Amino acid sequence: MADDEMISLGAKLAQHARFQPNAPAVSCGDQTLNYAELHRRTNRIARGLAALGVKHGDLVTLGLPNGVGFVEACYAIWKLGATPQPVSFRLPKGELQQIMELAKTPIVIAEFKHEIDRPLVSIADLAAKSDDDGDLPDATAPVSKAPTSGGSTGRPKLILSGQPGVTPRETPEIGGWRLKPDSIAVLPAPLYHNAGFGMMMAAVAVGCHLVVMPRFDPEATLAEIEKRKATWVYVVPTMMNRIWHLPGATRERYDLASLETLWHLAAPCPAFLKEAFIRWIGPETVMELYAGTEAQAVTIISGAEWLEHRGSVGKVVAGEMKAVGEDGQDLPAREIGEIYMRPPEGAPPTYKYIGATAKTLPGGWESLGDIGWFDEEGYLYLADRRTDMILVGGSNVYPAEIEAALEEHPAVQSVAVIGLPDDDLGNRVHAIVQAKGAVTAEALKAHLAKRLVSYKQPRSYEFIDEPLRDDAGKVRRSALRDARMKKEEAA
Repeated sequence: MADDEMISLGAKLAQHARFQPNAPAVSCGDQTLNYAELHRRTNRIARGLAALGVKHGDLVTLGLPNGVGFVEACYAIWKLGATPQPVSFRLPKGELQQIMELAKTPIVIAEFKHEIDRPLVSIADLAAKSDDDGDLPDATAPVSKAPTSGGSTGRPKLILSGQPGVTPRETPEIGGWRLKPDSIAVLPAPLYHNAGFGMMMAAVAVGCHLVVMPRFDPEATLAEIEKRKATWVYVVPTMMNRIWHLPGATRERYDLASLETLWHLAAPCPAFLKEAFIRWIGPETVMELYAGTEAQAVTIISGAEWLEHRGSVGKVVAGEMKAVGEDGQDLPAREIGEIYMRPPEGAPPTYKYIGATAKTLPGGWESLGDIGWFDEEGYLYLADRRTDMILVGGSNVYPAEIEAALEEHPAVQSVAVIGLPDDDLGNRVHAIVQAKGAVTAEALKAHLAKRLVSYKQPRSYEFIDEPLRDDAGKVRRSALRDARMKKEEAA
């Protein structure tokens, strides 16, 4: 869009406050702010930030749990022309320190107990610094968001969006993510993660009612959809799996007829689970998107398309993608290679790294490390991350395929598959299982016997009680592998 067709995120909130002051803006539990209240509150909090030295162009580290306060903090930051830099509210001190240094943040908005070398403030602290909730001078953040990623190295990096803090001046009837001004959007996923953060931005920008859940609970999510008569929801595959493993009678107790859109992304979705949701919720309701936080290119697929292209993550709808072989040559249809992507020709960069460099090929192509292939119609099928691939006796084994097969077992809550050194095969497949009922390695071996070829089947199993994936459904297989290798070396 042309520059004169865009306005700052703060100005857009002011516009909503002017034209629909009493419409609900954001809710969490029993708390709801309408658009007028959200606008005034964020004006006041912005003045508190300014009093602590936050200025135009700053990155401001934000480590709050899901709640109304998270949304307030973001809009207060944007109103100063600064950039929210979200992190997990459970972040350990060492990782927080690395991120603060990369961001050069003047303050940290969080409720950490860490002793750090910057002011550590809460939303209440900021609101208490000013009682002036009048409008501020308009300001546009040069960078709309700056999420973090551990990547394959485990060292944090910042991914600065190439998009400034702007949104269309005229509210579209249907905006990004299929959100509409009259949508009721339930968001149980963590707001500090890029996908949840982006959907929060989109929901408020379009002026709908955003319902944030403080934490994910499978039955509570269904109850919230029914209670709010939600038209839209975003979940990650881990959440879908936990919802699907509720007792059938529990799941069917809730009326989800209001739902028009269910998005899932951020992690691979096992085929059995995807099909189950399509049959349950509806093929035109279930939507999937594949892209990196870097946003060079995007694929989208509806449930109806997926039934015709089982396992695909869709066709490219923005930018370009291709599969590349180990020799750097483009691959034909149905040959597995590394997925490279780039923005549309002539488009500005979609992101900038701080603390990392991209893996590139000539022509502006970049890789995020994903492996996959395209069919003859241009549908993309992902295999795994190159860094997670396991070489077993000369054969490539992709953990996500094994994890999907294991998660079909009713007693498996979550699973991560890694490769461990093996004198005979080079690597052996090792499954780390979080079970939700009594199950043995022998039972899982029997379960996989008719599902996977022998060399893909785990040679060893490990059962644990704690969750394997974070709130966004992500798992760091490299960290799991390193921990187990150190234990084996010590033994």
